[in-house]
Amino acid sequence: MPTVNVYNMAGSQTGEIELNELVFGVEFNEAVVHQVVKMQLASLRLGTHKTKKRDEVRGGGKKPWRQKGTGRARAGSIRSPLWVGGGVVFGPQPRGYSITVPRKVRRLALKSALSAKLRAGELIVINSIQLAEIKTKKVVEFLNAFDAPKKALIVTADYDEVVARSSNNIAGVKAVAFDGINVFDLLHHDKILVDQAALAKITEVYA
Repeated sequence: MPTVNVYNMAGSQTGEIELNELVFGVEFNEAVVHQVVKMQLASLRLGTHKTKKRDEVRGGGKKPWRQKGTGRARAGSIRSPLWVGGGVVFGPQPRGYSITVPRKVRRLALKSALSAKLRAGELIVINSIQLAEIKTKKVVEFLNAFDAPKKALIVTADYDEVVARSSNNIAGVKAVAFDGINVFDLLHHDKILVDQAALAKITEVYA
């Protein structure tokens, strides 16, 4: 069973806690993690790109000139793809980029990411993450206590508006509830600061 130190928000150690091997002792599976990150990034694409085809471009109802006798090439419409202002051949059309990944694969990828962060020493357990008021300065002091001023992910047991709003003004810092964590965020952030109560809920759900 992996063991990790528990700290308070000031950076002082308050104890130790044993973690469940089924969640935090998983071997890193690069293929599965790549698959899930690819799914997450694909879901962010809007797919609203659109070009007009020949039948959608305005105009072009009349034949530009007669078929024979002018010395010019035959033309049936000024909105042919060969003409400037004409339709686009094989241009992008609206589509969805979403990818479906099995639930078991998503869970394995999340556990792989959590285990990798723990082995790298980038998963820090806090006994309680709470702020008395919405104040960015308090979050900065909290992050500085763990040498995590940039790209830090704060995980609380439930959505905490005070913590979330206090973190909003800090570039690279994100605060989420335990059920809002995902593989991309875990890999993207350098330090993961987890409330002990959130850690218990993560273990309960994924063990």
